[in-house]
Amino acid sequence: MRVCVIGTGYVGLVTGVCLAHIGHDVICVDNNEEKVKLMKAGQSPIFEPGLSELMQSSYQSGKLEFTTDIAAGVKHGEILFIAVGTPPLPTGESDTRYVEAVARGIGANLTDGYKVIVNKSTVPIGSGDWVRMIVMDGIAERQKVLVGAGGVEEAVEKIAAEFDVVSNPEFLREGSAVYDTFNPDRIVLGSNSPKAIGLMKELYTPIVERKFGEDTSLPPVPVVATDINSAEMIKYAANAFLATKISFINEVANICDRVGADVTQVAKGIGLDSRIGGKFLQAGIGWGGSCFPKDVSALIHTADDYGYETQLLKAAVSVNQRQRVIAIEKLQHELKILKGKTVGLLGLTFKPDTDDMRDAPALNLIEQLNRLGTKVKAYDPLVSQTGMRHGLSGVIVETDPERLADGCDALVLVTDWAQFQSLDYAKMAKLMNSPVMIDGRNFLDRKALEAAGFRYVGIGR
Repeated sequence: MRVCVIGTGYVGLVTGVCLAHIGHDVICVDNNEEKVKLMKAGQSPIFEPGLSELMQSSYQSGKLEFTTDIAAGVKHGEILFIAVGTPPLPTGESDTRYVEAVARGIGANLTDGYKVIVNKSTVPIGSGDWVRMIVMDGIAERQKVLVGAGGVEEAVEKIAAEFDVVSNPEFLREGSAVYDTFNPDRIVLGSNSPKAIGLMKELYTPIVERKFGEDTSLPPVPVVATDINSAEMIKYAANAFLATKISFINEVANICDRVGADVTQVAKGIGLDSRIGGKFLQAGIGWGGSCFPKDVSALIHTADDYGYETQLLKAAVSVNQRQRVIAIEKLQHELKILKGKTVGLLGLTFKPDTDDMRDAPALNLIEQLNRLGTKVKAYDPLVSQTGMRHGLSGVIVETDPERLADGCDALVLVTDWAQFQSLDYAKMAKLMNSPVMIDGRNFLDRKALEAAGFRYVGIGR
């Protein structure tokens, strides 16, 4: 099938590359010329395991193209994905101006032939009809130009019947996005059009049948067909539930600290209950990134718009905000006065296997430690290697773990990168003023750290 993906961020680029890999003809559109040049040169603008290799092979095979020309993309695609960002506004609601611009651009370039316009961006509930309206506005604007130029006016009603809008929310985890695309738990399709749903099912058939999955013997991927509003709500509800689950176990961890229980054992015990499950029960210093904070805030804002107060979700956000400073409290307990001390952060990105710093807990820690007069150093396997700084200030980014440890009064594990489990901690301990490790993810081996000479402090342990 012919596919156009507009927007080449995490969601758009991964979607386009993976659809090309399974055999579709894909054009990815982005208005950033430098970014498009980079991708045409075979370089991915984002770090995502496995993405660069798939992108290069699909581009070389002719299945994948990159352009800044939205008209060419719209003309090419039977299915048009809107995959631009919807960053949070200060109010908590989503900024949908980029979605609006793309929808208007699609309308301005629609020609004869049926199109499925797919909302892949995370948009406020009820955006399906809004996108349709914006596309129609784009069509109307084009008609005015045609009439003004003496062209033949096309009937809006006729063109309107030539497209349908589908909500197809993404459930990709940064750092595992390629894997998640080929091995999804479910595919959600929201539309009242059987024709549009049918084309989307055809598009995803190779994935549904697990032809590219890790285990091809598994049953087909469930496809959930709903109305548009329900599909949009599924996305928000899923992320809000997972964020709440993390905040819950962090509340339990804080109680464990006070009563002498071990939250890792508690999480294992409750996670074996099939009604609860063991995923997202890892206590630590809170959730961050581009999805959980934005989606939870957007759902709270939507509820407020309709006169409903989401007390549980607001509590989950409050717990998460408080959890960010747990590491500071533990540092103060171990070192007493932090002013004039040096603290090293192991990890900067909000999670491993990504270069994303959006709403990363490390940023809060850096800010608070700076406020308390602490010198802050950091080492991150990706940030240190690439030299990316993402607006970082108030922190010295070191090039290796030993340089990080040298002269530090304590270390804080912020991001659970796999390689942090096998560092030479005995060597690092000898380089420190006082070998204290605050394990902000309960990720490291306590016995191994203590054998290396560290004072180990976990979360809820």
